[in-house]
Amino acid sequence: MIHLPAWRGRHVGSDGRHLRQTFDHALQQVEDDLLRMGTLAGQLLTRAVDALARSDAAAAASVIEDDDKVDRLHLDIERRIMSLLATQQPMAGDLRTLASVLAASIDLERFADHAEGIADATVRLNSQRLVKPVVEIPYMAQIVQGMLHDVLHASARRDPVLAEALAAKDDTVDALRVQTLRVLLTYMAENPRTITQALELILVTQHLERAGDLVTNIAERVIYMVTGEMRELNIEAVGGLR
Repeated sequence: MIHLPAWRGRHVGSDGRHLRQTFDHALQQVEDDLLRMGTLAGQLLTRAVDALARSDAAAAASVIEDDDKVDRLHLDIERRIMSLLATQQPMAGDLRTLASVLAASIDLERFADHAEGIADATVRLNSQRLVKPVVEIPYMAQIVQGMLHDVLHASARRDPVLAEALAAKDDTVDALRVQTLRVLLTYMAENPRTITQALELILVTQHLERAGDLVTNIAERVIYMVTGEMRELNIEAVGGLR
């Protein structure tokens, strides 16, 4: 579990110290919950891909059900951030942090939606035996899961260098999607009976690619939160689901 550092680096007068401490505590709680949300979203992705690899429709259905937990966390984080903006007077750095956390929670909610999309595909396949061993898809998911872990760590530790490094890993995910697409198109051309299943697997790779893109979105927010500079890390990313 990633923990936020117990420092904020602010200097305030005695009159405002209590309000400052109250705000800092509330902000750290929100950031802690963002990490919880990210951990849960990552677990959903792992479970969804595992259910696909095992052709386990029941396990996939449980992923779909648990997506609501991520949705509820996102709504709670959004509500609390809006309350802080309305009742406190955040400084410039605080505003960047609040905006970044809110944007990250939106991206994590969408990340979990892509895990749900993979689970939906598994349910539609209805426990069919897959046309080929799905080697590339778990590998893609492993990279995306590692990216998610790294971006949560970068956020907690205020590490823009680690955040920026995620762009190269996202390029690997994009390349794997293209590679898998070519293989599946070959299967479809050689055996039309595989078309329906192959299309579902193509959709799964698109979900994984987009999940990776969402992680790089969060990485951009980490960089902005720390440096104040808004940078785009996915300028030449291959298009996926939006």
